[in-house]
Amino acid sequence: MQTRSKLGIVCPRLHPTLLLTTAESTSVKHALSSLEWKEAMQQEYSTLMANNTWSLVPLPSGRKAIGCKWAFRVKQNPGGSILKYKAWLVAKGFNQIPGQDYSETFSPVVKPVTIRIKLTIALTHHWSILQIDVNNAFS
Repeated sequence: MQTRSKLGIVCPRLHPTLLLTTAESTSVKHALSSLEWKEAMQQEYSTLMANNTWSLVPLPSGRKAIGCKWAFRVKQNPGGSILKYKAWLVAKGFNQIPGQDYSETFSPVVKPVTIRIKLTIALTHHWSILQIDVNNAFS
């Protein structure tokens, strides 16, 4: 079998996180000590509550609750300056058992066909196209 490595085709690995001017938080304890991360966490929590993302239900007997964790990312402008601090509260879905812990799934993702249709309509009507950032979408 011929691989890129055996043929001597090697691309250098880029580590863009090394270029960050601010370190991304790796723990909640560290994040809570920073005003920027604390505000990002509060904004994420407020958005989740405003969107009625979940509802509390009684835990069935013999079952364990699915945990969650905070994920942190520094979003940058093309020039490298900091655009915003972004925090996500995510469920530890790898602990779930299909049919037992959930019966349906949801992912807030736009399908490519939807984007093509919207672009076609916009071009047909000569509308300008703007980019938006959905506040608590996954990235």
